[in-house]
Amino acid sequence: MPLRQDIKKVLVIGSGPIIIGQAAEFDYAGTQACRALKEEGLEVVLVNSNPATIMTDKAMADHVYIEPLNIDVVKRIIEIEKPDSVLSTLGGQTGLTFSMQLAKEGFLDSHNVKLLGANPLTIDKAEDRQMFKDTMEKIGEPCAPSLVVRNIEDGVAFARKIGYPVVLRPAYTLGGSGGGIAHNPEQCAEILENGLRLSRVGQVLVERCIAGWKEIEYEVMRDGAGNVITVCNMENIDPVGVHTGDSIVVAPSQTLGDKEYQMLRTSALNIISELGITGGCNVQYALNPDSFEYCVIEVNPRVSRSSALASKATGYPIAKVAAKIALGYTLDEIRNAVTKKTYASFEPMLDYCVVKMPRLPFDKFISAKRTLGTQMKATGEVMSICTNFEGALMKAIRSLEQHVDCLLSYDFTDLSDEELTEELSRVDDMRIWRIAEALRRGFTYEHIHDITRIDFWFIDKLAILVEMEDALKAVGAGEKQLTVELLTEAKRIEYPDNVIARLTGISQEEIKKLRYHNDIRAVYKMVDTCAAEFAAETPYYYSCFGGFNEAEQTGGRKKVLVLGSGPIRIGQGIEFDFCSVHSTWAFSREGYETIIINNNPETVSTDFDIADKLYFEPLTPEDVESIVDIEKPDGAVVQFGGQTAIKLTEALMKMGVPILGTAAEDVDAAEDRERFDAILEQCNIPRPAGHTVFTAEEAKEAANKLGYPVLVRPSYVLGGQGMQIAISDEDIDEFIGIINQIAQEHPILVDKYIMGKEIEVDAICDGTDILIPGIMQHIERTGIHSGDSISVYPAQDISQHNIDTIVDYTEKLARALHVKGMINIQFIVDGDDVYIIEVNPRSSRTVPYISKVTGIPIVPLATQIICGHTIRELGYQPGLQPAADYIAIKMPVFSFEKIRGADISLGPEMKSTGECLGIARTFNEALYKAFEGAGIRLPKYRKMIMSVRHSDQEEAVDIARRFAAVGYQIFATRGTARTLNKNGVKAYEIRKLEQESPNILDLVLGHQIDLIIDIPAQGAERSHDGFIIRRNAIETGVNVLTSLDTANALVTSLENRAKELTLIDIATVKNA
Repeated sequence: MPLRQDIKKVLVIGSGPIIIGQAAEFDYAGTQACRALKEEGLEVVLVNSNPATIMTDKAMADHVYIEPLNIDVVKRIIEIEKPDSVLSTLGGQTGLTFSMQLAKEGFLDSHNVKLLGANPLTIDKAEDRQMFKDTMEKIGEPCAPSLVVRNIEDGVAFARKIGYPVVLRPAYTLGGSGGGIAHNPEQCAEILENGLRLSRVGQVLVERCIAGWKEIEYEVMRDGAGNVITVCNMENIDPVGVHTGDSIVVAPSQTLGDKEYQMLRTSALNIISELGITGGCNVQYALNPDSFEYCVIEVNPRVSRSSALASKATGYPIAKVAAKIALGYTLDEIRNAVTKKTYASFEPMLDYCVVKMPRLPFDKFISAKRTLGTQMKATGEVMSICTNFEGALMKAIRSLEQHVDCLLSYDFTDLSDEELTEELSRVDDMRIWRIAEALRRGFTYEHIHDITRIDFWFIDKLAILVEMEDALKAVGAGEKQLTVELLTEAKRIEYPDNVIARLTGISQEEIKKLRYHNDIRAVYKMVDTCAAEFAAETPYYYSCFGGFNEAEQTGGRKKVLVLGSGPIRIGQGIEFDFCSVHSTWAFSREGYETIIINNNPETVSTDFDIADKLYFEPLTPEDVESIVDIEKPDGAVVQFGGQTAIKLTEALMKMGVPILGTAAEDVDAAEDRERFDAILEQCNIPRPAGHTVFTAEEAKEAANKLGYPVLVRPSYVLGGQGMQIAISDEDIDEFIGIINQIAQEHPILVDKYIMGKEIEVDAICDGTDILIPGIMQHIERTGIHSGDSISVYPAQDISQHNIDTIVDYTEKLARALHVKGMINIQFIVDGDDVYIIEVNPRSSRTVPYISKVTGIPIVPLATQIICGHTIRELGYQPGLQPAADYIAIKMPVFSFEKIRGADISLGPEMKSTGECLGIARTFNEALYKAFEGAGIRLPKYRKMIMSVRHSDQEEAVDIARRFAAVGYQIFATRGTARTLNKNGVKAYEIRKLEQESPNILDLVLGHQIDLIIDIPAQGAERSHDGFIIRRNAIETGVNVLTSLDTANALVTSLENRAKELTLIDIATVKNA
């Protein structure tokens, strides 16, 4: 069936801000779908609250609403835009939930809007736990024994009946939020209480725990005519019990016999046919490793995280095909975009092995529990491809950028055999390193398998990697020679040169020479979806050693290498992918051949048709050099890939690749303290007084000279890692200890800490002129990382004199640093004084948001300037651009409830995972929308708790008075309560943690509190009480603010609750 004639205008619902459990994979799917719809000539309307992604770019849809995702907004947009259909299966759980709600209320019918891609009954059969069980029973598919409960007593009773351990899963939540495994009645009751609160429908599924079985996933497609195919099957190395998003995943499955593979494939196709899903669908199975018994864990009737992985692993564009199926096409009518010859009804076949590893945020949350369970914790993931599993695993490990490069990276040598045996049963992110240590000590495969339940096949592969370590160590000890055979085998399983050098004691240069002399070089194979049965036309490559090179060296056009930003992590998110994609498109328009290197499967930059060539490789000097040897690019661009790309600058120069844009020399001048100070002096620009030190002693001396408080931080970091405010010598000792854990060859900076307004500017410079799209102001004062503060454009309360100074300093600095392309500068404004905090001559995380709200395409302009154009030639007037006639507020979004034990108080170290945007004609409405988009929906119970450090209590009185005026009942700790009552604000005093019940914790756990304002004392002596209260608040869903400025903003938004939201279509924003 060709295209349905009754579809002309489609509404696509996005997935909102990036949180743990719902990351960039839905943006990748949504972007691909929007492009597929536009390809068919349809008008596309998009709603999504996330300003950081390429999906909300005006190139993607005809109408773009970056508005809070709630039911009222979606209804208003349907009323304004009058679409004839809505596509709901590509925006993750968010889009699905909204469309269901609208369909059930009858809103879609009354406005003549069709639901594409899924019907409510189908979705209920997959999502509603009870209907799902009934459907599975009907077609004879086995499920684990389970019961849906609505209260704690029933749950505990059923658990007793089926026996512990049991798994608890709340209905309609994402990434396993609120779920867990309980081993006894106490745990069961605790998880149930939390889960019932989080579930939208107040249901929790209690089921028999099948932990230890193999976890297998199938990605399947079905069209409206009932044709079904499997795109890919995947196997988790970790057995059932670890969320698939936190598992190491292998595709295609490695340990299934043909009978098991076919049995599960048949089952998956039966399920999708019975449910009647049209489009993509993901089925998860548990398979008993000792028999052919299996059971269905769950079915996602939408594009999911695994679909992004399956797409990148096979080259089969699942989201694009799903969008076309929704429009009425069948699989045998859609051409496969990779081969351009076969059709989408052709099942992909793989002649290589793909490994996905999760990127977990424990480096940001040192105090957090590292254990992994059914609740997802990863912020992002990396994927690698190789002809063998060992090689793919080694490549994935070094792609993580977590200072790991082989199985020796974590050291467990100090454990005794008993301790190691005990440690093996711990399920966390270091598990495979522990298994490697056990293998070095000669533990048997049986012993390791009995404890971890990981398949023998994987343990054997880890043993092969350990054997290679031993062989290389033997060379180092002089017992063996490094023969050509040994080197060839080491490279076949992807041992990097630096690890070989470290183990053998031979210099890295020597090893490289020996490789080149014997022609042991990386060759590139193409990902072609059909095991080379048909020629593929999209150059999408992975490397391996040995075999024939399929990457042809192309000539004719100038060639540019765009370095991606690797896995998504806190501090370096999806924003840099937005920049990489835009710069790639701009280079293509300038007539360049573009080559992307990246290893993140969930982003748009690794989609098969963004660049002329895509290399799916780790971003390390050696891996990049192998590509440079074959491609011989005319230049590389590093200013768009965050810190990952910047770190490769020196290596690229050594390879003789010119760095396009700002010279490496000047990037270094901005990072190097002394050279930067010299530039500031030359330009006559003040900065907070400071010193560069190497030891704790020097740091204390510097701090006493400057006078406390001071800011202590390592140089060369992104996302404020390791940055702290110190108020005493003890603090400095503690912080330097933490900084040195992060391996520090660079010096440490100690600065005077100034409280003032923090201002941020992104600018473009062409060597002479500069262009400033707009000035942003942070609501929180200095001392909170810019990525975690609420940011307002245009800046609200700085004088014209401040603005002139900021523009003047920006011009001087951009010229002094010879910036070609982008620069990001952070200032402190204190009265009439303007100081500089830091300068980054690269794109920053605010670029996507500022481009969208000013309508100035910053990244394409910067790219054209890198190619030699000037600002004037491109039709822009240099200097600060006129401010827009509306206000945009960027609000950070956190995922604290997912990471148990993380401290949530904000400081100079970045902790947010995503952001959303509030945009309106007035400041108050924009603020209200921003809070709404971030999910802070108040008031509910109108009760709040305040606990403020002594120095800030005066300021807190006014804020408390305003909360009281909006109808809040205020509880406060002793000191705060006395100050409030003395100033005429009624506050009830509550007992501290260590005092007898009822104390502050009982109040928090009583589920009657909306909000806690907790301003902890500065420095290392931060009270442990505050930490416990903030944690418990987050885990019971109470909003916690740790800055008075944020509290002030929130009360302003409550005082001005808008009756009617005005909606702004940013695709119509025009600016010179």
